[in-house]
Amino acid sequence: MHRTVVLNVVGLTPAFIGPEMPRLAKWASTGRTAGIVPAFPALTTTAQSDYVTGQYPAVHGIVGNGWYSREDCEIRFWKQSNPLVQSPKIWEAARAIDPAFTAANMFWWYNMYSTVDYAVTPRPMYPADGRKLPDVHSKPGSLRDDLQRDLGQFPLFEFWGPRSSIRSTQWIAEASKRVEQQYSPTLTLVYLPHLDYGLQQRGIDLPAIRADLRAVDEVAGSLIEFYEDRGVRVLVVSEYALCNVSRPIHINRALRDQGLIVVRDEQGLELLDAGASAAFAVADHQVAHVYVNDATKLAQVRAIVSQLPGVDVVLDRHEQADLHIDHQRAGDLVAIAAPDAWFTYYYWLDDRRAPDYARTVDIHRKPGYDPVELFLDPAIRIPALYVGWRLFKRAIGMRALLDVTPLDATLVKGSHGRPGDAGAHGPVCISRHGDAFSGDTMRSIDVYDVIWKHLTA
Repeated sequence: MHRTVVLNVVGLTPAFIGPEMPRLAKWASTGRTAGIVPAFPALTTTAQSDYVTGQYPAVHGIVGNGWYSREDCEIRFWKQSNPLVQSPKIWEAARAIDPAFTAANMFWWYNMYSTVDYAVTPRPMYPADGRKLPDVHSKPGSLRDDLQRDLGQFPLFEFWGPRSSIRSTQWIAEASKRVEQQYSPTLTLVYLPHLDYGLQQRGIDLPAIRADLRAVDEVAGSLIEFYEDRGVRVLVVSEYALCNVSRPIHINRALRDQGLIVVRDEQGLELLDAGASAAFAVADHQVAHVYVNDATKLAQVRAIVSQLPGVDVVLDRHEQADLHIDHQRAGDLVAIAAPDAWFTYYYWLDDRRAPDYARTVDIHRKPGYDPVELFLDPAIRIPALYVGWRLFKRAIGMRALLDVTPLDATLVKGSHGRPGDAGAHGPVCISRHGDAFSGDTMRSIDVYDVIWKHLTA
């Protein structure tokens, strides 16, 4: 098989490939470009699962970045176990044909306990004193120590949160080069996320994201040159396109207003009690899975959600099948926001009663996705002093919340998740191997076949 690397430049669209991304533009001009009809939902974990399985969520089960576990009565976000993906992966199919085939996954999601040969993924340490320490999980385990010895500790707090920067993407790129030099995998998947964060913070505003485009272009260009010099075929893809948003939809507050949501008082703060609630929503960018524990209220819940300003459509189980998301993990209803709107997870009615995690970067405890974590609370007058004091308290053994996340959803300027079309403002697939695909567009599940042809044609 031909050795291949897939560079996943999140948020990249054909419209961005121009003067602000000269290295990528020059490389693309010598090859072939096609638009991808994005996965639905157009989200990280769903898109990546479509690409590596060639199946839709109705089969592989990844209906979003998180969902409600009906068995545990808990909402779970950003889980990492690869067995959650319920379909065979492309490297498994390749290995069945060629036992010498090897695969490396560099930060694509569901990368723990995977059948790939080499893996690196973010995995913080959580000591009992409440701290969150940057770290990664790797396969083999020694790779974790080798990479962090050579490259420094993975910059977790610049991977996500108000300090997100190109440094985390650069670290992933350099780690990928070292894995290539040491192991020479047949297939390597590389995740380059930085552009996505600027687009969520600032929206589709070229002057505002120019620096992000140039920074990502430099990283991607360096990787393309590195891999091609080693005789590796390069495929560049992206997962989704973002759109400008100005309307947050507080779907859970609307359900609570109708007495459908139950909260638990803990030390004066409110925690969502999903198992006791008649209905609630798991918000995920521009898509919300609505779980209805009391089936007699299904019609009522649909009417409430459908009438919310900013909601485009609400899908029942039958309608979900048309978009290939009719899996048992999906909500009883799936709400889709209008192009300029997105769903918050907020369920409290008074910010003074918001749970303590609401003001922190806490992707696993929050019952929904929270892009406001990308911002520092503007009410903090001297952020460096405020954060430094809390870190000092932690350093001397005191518990201290790093409560810097605002509760103002209007700060978010870009989002994604809706069904979309291929085009100048959609996700993209670029290759210099013209026989890998034909036509100007492809479905999300067709990316699997494109990777396969890079490996075998």
